[in-house]
Amino acid sequence: MSGTPRALLVPFHCGDRVDGFVGPPGAAVLEPDLPAGTAQVRMIALFRELASRVAAEKHPLVYAGNCMAPLGALAGLQRRGVGPSIVWFDAHGDFNTWETTPSGYIGGMPLAMIVGRGEQTIIQGIGLETIEPERIVIADARDVDPEEGVALARSGVRVVAVEGVFGALPDDGSPVHVHLDVDIVAPDEMPALRFPAAGGPSLARVEASLLALKKSGRVMSVTVACTWDPARPDAGAAVAATDRLVASLTSAP
Repeated sequence: MSGTPRALLVPFHCGDRVDGFVGPPGAAVLEPDLPAGTAQVRMIALFRELASRVAAEKHPLVYAGNCMAPLGALAGLQRRGVGPSIVWFDAHGDFNTWETTPSGYIGGMPLAMIVGRGEQTIIQGIGLETIEPERIVIADARDVDPEEGVALARSGVRVVAVEGVFGALPDDGSPVHVHLDVDIVAPDEMPALRFPAAGGPSLARVEASLLALKKSGRVMSVTVACTWDPARPDAGAAVAATDRLVASLTSAP
């Protein structure tokens, strides 16, 4: 991606509106009327709309409230006939299922859903074809539940440090979808996080990894999980750090 594309804001967390959600100036906001019902029902409606918008963009850039929005973005890419590899920057594994999750939090399941494991209601509802685990690289994933970790280790998904992302991608020239959960950054440099994970790479290390991906010329689309609480007094620092990371993927050389 070169040149900053117009961003699309999806100010929702698991189908619930996030008040005060912050995105870049001039971004288009996706706010469809969602039906009553379960989180799955609301997200199906939301991600069908997101898929339509992504399918119409050459290089989609999506800001969302958590890590579920890539489901809609990937469905939109598939509508265009694009089958990307995926790089997933995250402090968490996002590989839980209903059988492994200690918390019952559906927002910890999107990667498992994408490869066809566990909860598939949303996948089926938006028409997303599952993606082979070998086409997915997850960077960091330092905070993983015990059974989730076992499943992830056996899945075929490649788990690497941020410096190893580019080398772990399939060597086939395929386009790449980058998902960036900003909680991958150490909490002292990415404050106000809803689910902070101790330790983690510095902002500069994540930025360098994103720059390497950009220089490859393979990045087609980006989703950004803005997983900080906009009501927190230190949210402004998180917004600035997020802007810096996104710029490393989208700014002109």
